Amino acid sequence: MKKISAAFDGLRFSDGTLQYAIKIAEASKALLSGVFLESFLYHGYKLNDMVGEHGISEVKMKHLAEKDNEVRLKSADLFKDTCKKEHINYTIHHDKNFAELELLRESIYSDLILISADETLSQITTPRPTPFIRQFLAETQCPALIVPRVYKPIKKVILLFDGKPSSVFAIKMFNYLMPWLRSMATEVVSVTDPDDKSPLPDETLLREFIQCHYPEATYTLLKGNPEQAIITYLKSIDHDFLVVLGAYHRSQVSRWFKTSLADILMKEIDMPLFVAHNK
Repeated sequence: MKKISAAFDGLRFSDGTLQYAIKIAEASKALLSGVFLESFLYHGYKLNDMVGEHGISEVKMKHLAEKDNEVRLKSADLFKDTCKKEHINYTIHHDKNFAELELLRESIYSDLILISADETLSQITTPRPTPFIRQFLAETQCPALIVPRVYKPIKKVILLFDGKPSSVFAIKMFNYLMPWLRSMATEVVSVTDPDDKSPLPDETLLREFIQCHYPEATYTLLKGNPEQAIITYLKSIDHDFLVVLGAYHRSQVSRWFKTSLADILMKEIDMPLFVAHNK
């Protein structure tokens, strides 16, 4: 049995994360852990909401805190009820410390973590990729599936390969964690410089490896700037797809599997993104 963790902001519950988590837990017969991040620094109300006629009102503060708690409990109940309805083996964690540190701790003891690409765990709305997601991806101890706010059934899998071990590692982890998607239409996508006539690094070994797990996979070799070529190509696909991406290290410099590519994918492509890196 695998352990899949789904991270939620109980004040802004992501139904998309729930639906993806349910589908994956059902297919993998996994224990689904609902991780409700409840940082004591994050509230659903603003400072001026606490102000009464004579300054900060303790009565208002208590009422607002109770309201936050009710909203968070309703979110947890929705998760629980959905798991029961779908006959999913589940558990719930209410992590009430610093949200980022708590989620990283959860990643140590999870096979996979799902989280919405829009999560901020703060009142401040920021565009994708949010600082919270970027920091989490840089330090997570297990693969992550970054998902849209709205669930979309997966109809195709895109495996990004840049000739580096990290991209192969991501494909391995995806294959091990989601073997039921082997029958899905699968495409291996790579990018080379327009003037580079040499073959991809280890192309023979790659094809041999892919043949073992995805025998019907097709291969696409793009030319040009990797980031631009990948985004343009993905936007041309008319199916709902999932992208598998290698390393996400802020300090790692590679030719094109680097933080900026993952950031652009989250910003430009509203599809699930599977990220894994070997440290």
